This record gives sequence, C-alpha cells and structure tokens, in this order.
Amino acid sequence: MKNNMAMSTQLNKIHLGFLMLIIAFSLSACTKKIAFLTSSVVPAARGYVYIKTDKNKNNVIDVHLTELAEVQRLQPARQTYVVWMLTDHDITKNIGQIKSSTGMMSKQLKASFETVSSFKPVKIFITAEDNADIQYPSSLIVLETDKFYR
Repeated sequence: MKNNMAMSTQLNKIHLGFLMLIIAFSLSACTKKIAFLTSSVVPAARGYVYIKTDKNKNNVIDVHLTELAEVQRLQPARQTYVVWMLTDHDITKNIGQIKSSTGMMSKQLKASFETVSSFKPVKIFITAEDNADIQYPSSLIVLETDKFYR
C-alpha cells in the first residue's frame, strides 16, 4: 500500500511537470521576437519586432529600435521613418510612422512603435520618407526583417 501511494505521488509529479512544460511552451509561442537585419543605410541601428495575437485574434506589432539616426541626417535627408508590413497575402501596408526629429529619440537614438492589425505580417521593414501617409514604400529601406512566417 505504501508503494502504491509513493507511485501515485511520483505520477502526480510527472503529470504536473508535463503540465508546466506545456504552459511554458504555449506562453513562449504567444509572442514572437524577430530581429532586424543589419542596415546598410544606418549600420549602427538595431531593433526587434515583437508580434503576438491578442484576445480578438488581431496581431499586435511592437517595434523597438536603438541607434537609429535622425531621419534628417540621412543622405538624402527625409522627413520621417515609415513602418511597413508585408502580409501573408503579399500586400504591403503602411502601418505607421516613427517620428525622430524631437523628443526621446533625438537625444537617446531610441524609438518604439506599436500597432494592431487584422492582417498576419510575414515581414516588417522601415523606410525613410518625405511623407508619412504614402501608399507605397520608397527604395530607401533603412531596416528590415527576414520573412518570419512562411
């Protein structure tokens, strides 16, 4: 009888261990972290994109950047950085802008950006533009990720 109780306790510990493992994997699968590739335009720039699905099944896209030069210092100078998303349907969408001329980024060269989209992103990239509400990206790609969903 004592052996059966010890065996039952051991099995409960194993089940609990498996349950904890499943929970850990499911939580880590909720947020995907993707690094930007090294930039030829601003080689010192670094950053990550975090993508997670919210309770409404939308994609929360969170961009964090460091050492991103002020957009007016680029050659040629521009007015703003625009964040783009390539969707799983091969559609390129302007999802917002990063202002770099004033505030936090101009002194610390840091910036962040967050948006929500019903589209599933497969790639994120940032261009330098003269106008934030453009519909198509220019050829001046400052940072980009590899495709992360196939």
